Amino acid sequence: MEGDGTTGWHISRPSARGAPLADAGSMIIRAVLGRVFSSVDASGPRPVLTLGSGDPTACASFRPPPEAEDAIVDALRSGKHNGYSPTVGVLSARRAIAEYLSRDLPYQLSPDDIYLTSGCCQAIDVMISILAQPGSNILLPKPGFPLYESRTMFSNLEDRHFNLIPDRGWEADLESVEALADENTVAMVIVNPSNPCGSVYSHDHLAKIAETARKLGIIIIADEVYDHLAFGNKPFIPMVIFADIVPVITVGSISKRWLVPGWRLGWIAMCDLNGILKEAKVDKSIESYINITNDPATFIQGAVPQIIANTKEDYFMKYLIFCEIRQIYVTAKLDLSCLDGIQDDLDFCCRLAKEESVIVLPGSALGMKDWIRITFAMDIPTLENALERIKSFCQRHAKLEA
Repeated sequence: MEGDGTTGWHISRPSARGAPLADAGSMIIRAVLGRVFSSVDASGPRPVLTLGSGDPTACASFRPPPEAEDAIVDALRSGKHNGYSPTVGVLSARRAIAEYLSRDLPYQLSPDDIYLTSGCCQAIDVMISILAQPGSNILLPKPGFPLYESRTMFSNLEDRHFNLIPDRGWEADLESVEALADENTVAMVIVNPSNPCGSVYSHDHLAKIAETARKLGIIIIADEVYDHLAFGNKPFIPMVIFADIVPVITVGSISKRWLVPGWRLGWIAMCDLNGILKEAKVDKSIESYINITNDPATFIQGAVPQIIANTKEDYFMKYLIFCEIRQIYVTAKLDLSCLDGIQDDLDFCCRLAKEESVIVLPGSALGMKDWIRITFAMDIPTLENALERIKSFCQRHAKLEA
């Protein structure tokens, strides 16, 4: 730490790389939406309609299965889950998650491969923190989930972005991956099913990703928080089926599939068939970091085995059918040449909030400059009202033809 010569306080200055550390938190989706919300006229006569958040629980149509709610009640009333848990997680919960993930694999994960976290966000935090070494870098998809950039900034880990190609179903541009990687690259991140693009990678593309990572000598962090939420004829395939080719660390949670983002139960799954991660003591680093961070609530951990075992498959099928009909997200490209005085996607969203009390997410929060993302997880009347307001806004700001 260094004194600044004026106050006498010995406080380190922000990192010179990229934006100051104080700005890192402004990159996450909730922070960007907060900026848009600040443009709303709170005294206006119309209610604020929110189409920007990725939390579907605001809509009454999206409820967790009753079996999951019952599991929480049972865990609380059992009196067995009121104390501290092991820092890596309760054994019964880790065993249940290992078995859940192994359903899709040609081999069986062990409870020792699973580390429980406070949601998938903490899983990301753990992995970025333990990989951050002086001079190292990590490869991130663009567009992608902005928490990765925020976390790398705080950890002083250089992020390098490889493109996802729209014309190829948002597949990773593996040529750019190879061009970006060097001897200091520690990992590449893939998000599948994709947030924010909604794409689902094929078996062939995942195999090419694995081969590329092996060629470069880097591990893969597979963000699969939307596992099994795949529509149409492309099934979800976990990255870890290629763990015999390259070490894979999967991060996930119960938040999306069970519609409980507020329950904050996530995991890190280490898939290391060839012992490469253990040799590098990655498992010990994960345990050491988890030892100094907070744990997920013990009663949630206690409920996990019952949640996984008792939730009926028809619940997931009804949820998928509903999502496929309505869609969760729609991303739209803004043609700013047709709009008068709108500078970019953030300006569009802030003005829309101010004039129409409608909130949508600026695409720049996801690495998609001059796009917007609209959440459709709401009741039909509210959605129709919001879309009418967006239409009125665009008509009002449309450039007049010469």
